[in-house]
Amino acid sequence: MKRAMAPVGELATFTRERFSYAGFSHDVYRKGQGPAVLVIAEMPGISPMVLGFADRVVALGCTAVLPDLFGEAGRDPLRSDVATKLYGVSTMARACVSREFVTFATNRSSPVVEFLRALARKEHERCGGPGVGVVGMCFTGGFGLAMAVEPCVLAPVLSQPSLPIGPSGDHRRGIDCSAEELRVVKRRCDEEGLRVIGLRFHGDPLVPRERFEFLREQLGDSFVSVELEQSDGHPRGPLPRHHSVLTADLIDEPGERTHDALQTVLSLFREKLLP
Repeated sequence: MKRAMAPVGELATFTRERFSYAGFSHDVYRKGQGPAVLVIAEMPGISPMVLGFADRVVALGCTAVLPDLFGEAGRDPLRSDVATKLYGVSTMARACVSREFVTFATNRSSPVVEFLRALARKEHERCGGPGVGVVGMCFTGGFGLAMAVEPCVLAPVLSQPSLPIGPSGDHRRGIDCSAEELRVVKRRCDEEGLRVIGLRFHGDPLVPRERFEFLREQLGDSFVSVELEQSDGHPRGPLPRHHSVLTADLIDEPGERTHDALQTVLSLFREKLLP
């Protein structure tokens, strides 16, 4: 029996404009009305499935805001031809050496996070509502945590946060967020009732279990951990081990655990941004 995969979206249905801050400048794709949700794409960029997730955000009654940080927006990374495979590898390599991203270091957030915080402030002013939602995926998964120091960020989501990359215990137990930023997030959890959602598959080598254990230790009950079994992922997922909870490994059918995980994320946006 064929299982429903995550929906895909069309880049042409989004508007595009340029945003610059602190020496960084990127295109930003937007769609919808209502409070803003920043959807920060996974590697290798804003794919049709990332656009499909953004369309779900729009259907909630929010504005989906997609900063184009790497790759080629709209390109499908799941095609099996050689050019597509080279595209994925080359995009990852360029990001790893870019000054915008901290890939291997522990206890540090990427410099581009300042750009994203400024974008969140701008979109909050532009779109209104009580605040802004953020979902980072894979390479950008931890950005949602570092961005939560910004007061307007009310709904941070960390989907399969994969940084920092490295074999040591510090890498596995860490996340790309400085100690000071983490203290601010902890204070917001204690004083404001901030909740942080994290999603991963057990057995995903890119998102070790120690990372989520660390987040539970630091944030307590304010960290909502959604951890899925490998058997919960889509049988047509592109990697040997399931990884992308909200996109490529999603089984888009009610009653499936990945579908329930998706609803947990959308419910957070609905509760915090659309009271």
